[in-house]
Amino acid sequence: MTRSLPTRLVRSLCTLGLIVSLGGCAFWNSSKVKPADLGPNVALLPVQKAWTAKIAPLGQLPLVPHVHGATVVLASIDGSLQALDASSGASLWQAKVGQPLTAGVGGNERLQAVVTRANEVVVLEQGREVWRKRLPAASYTPPLVAGGRVFVLSADRALTAFDAEDGRQLWVQQRTGESLVLRQAGVLTAVGDTLLAGLSGRLVGLNPDNGAVLWEAALASPRGTNDVERLVDLVGPMSREGGQLCARTFQASVACVDAGSARLQWAQPARGAQGVGGDAERIVGSEGNGTVIAWRRADGSRLWSTDRLQLRKLTAPLLLGRSVVVGDDDGLVHLLSKEDGSPLNRLTTDDSGIAAAPVVAADTLVVVTRNGGVYGFRPD
Repeated sequence: MTRSLPTRLVRSLCTLGLIVSLGGCAFWNSSKVKPADLGPNVALLPVQKAWTAKIAPLGQLPLVPHVHGATVVLASIDGSLQALDASSGASLWQAKVGQPLTAGVGGNERLQAVVTRANEVVVLEQGREVWRKRLPAASYTPPLVAGGRVFVLSADRALTAFDAEDGRQLWVQQRTGESLVLRQAGVLTAVGDTLLAGLSGRLVGLNPDNGAVLWEAALASPRGTNDVERLVDLVGPMSREGGQLCARTFQASVACVDAGSARLQWAQPARGAQGVGGDAERIVGSEGNGTVIAWRRADGSRLWSTDRLQLRKLTAPLLLGRSVVVGDDDGLVHLLSKEDGSPLNRLTTDDSGIAAAPVVAADTLVVVTRNGGVYGFRPD
């Protein structure tokens, strides 16, 4: 049955993670063209490995690390969490929630929140469980902890608010949408006193007190003739600069919205499945084929693109100093010039693949592999 499906549809299903009925995507992956050899590494930007640590494997789900100050909180697919001091890699605390995870980690300076495969949101304080509550559906987006509340975006397009102290449900905002959803993190954040969520192809601003919709901005519209092609979910991470928010819609576009006026400032076609990174001048994203593209933040005009990493499965980028940092499926971390995309350095981890977009804490670049390797890098 699998081989009779159109290649484009199967590729989309593989990206979505909807492979149960297809019997896996190995047949398509085995026939893909191998990426070009990268050649010798020329370290124009010297970086040294400062420390390494180990957590339980993350598997294929991109469990997002949470950074607060110098602390990085990491979650593993088996339901274990660990907080590390980004300065030294030392373990600060560890915890287990007793169920495999589908989303994590969200938090603030005190609380951490994850979602289990049993559709429960679990809130901890420094590794000690405070409460857990059942959700109406699965969730793949890290909960947002802000303003004394815990917000959870679930796969049925429901946004639920809980009291952060006791788990009491405060409100639910329910949306209808496409029948398929992505098994990866969406968009859920706050700007000032406005809660922002990606609901299908729209960035929606809500009142965090009662869930009332304040404004909506369409970043992309459904297209195509089947459910896969019509899927336009927003995917994380996104990039915020002041009141401007820039995000990717799955396999459709990269766009920026002014949160103050709810106005779509610009949108450019883009065929990627990972979120974007940015700074005050540019937005950078990796396409599904491994091409890395930079757009001017002000108007969306293209600044540069590079196909040097083409056919490598890339994470969302992190802009750090003078570089764009992306990880790949071979466990390599690529540092590209944010001015023109040229290579600055290439860092090695294990060969299990980089599990999520790199993060920075305490002047340390932190990357996590699918096998649970945690690596801290610093400029030499």
